[in-house]
Amino acid sequence: MTRGGLLGAVCAFALLPAAASAAAPAPYVLSDAEWRKRLSPEAYDVLRQQGTEAPFSSPLDHEKRAGRYLCAGCRLPLFSSKTKFDSGTGWPSFWKPLPNAVSTTSDRSLMMERTEVHCARCAGHLGHVFDDGPPPTGLRYCMNGVALAFVPGSA
Repeated sequence: MTRGGLLGAVCAFALLPAAASAAAPAPYVLSDAEWRKRLSPEAYDVLRQQGTEAPFSSPLDHEKRAGRYLCAGCRLPLFSSKTKFDSGTGWPSFWKPLPNAVSTTSDRSLMMERTEVHCARCAGHLGHVFDDGPPPTGLRYCMNGVALAFVPGSA
């Protein structure tokens, strides 16, 4: 198989819906130009440039319906509405992601150390996770609403 053929196969596989298994999702890779074309300027800033949307600006902060929250970049399901809670911070918050949906890295920007949360498939920046959340995990996944897409239905 040629390098181009392999890359094409990987990209085609990445476009498939996320599997229900516990396996890690296949990588989803696009060029910077493709990301800019696919995302709004605000979503591009957050997902690809590690930006942050203004607090209390996302309608998803007030979303109360049952459903799933997907990555706005690659549509990987990330969170269930069953784990969403009102943190009062102005950003959609969850106490637990779906299995194999996110990854984390250390973020030492802004003169502090935080844990940055990324989509496990496209590596898009979603927000940060803190240890001041509710039971049962005690975690608060503080996500940028513009980095998420909500799909109503069963959570």
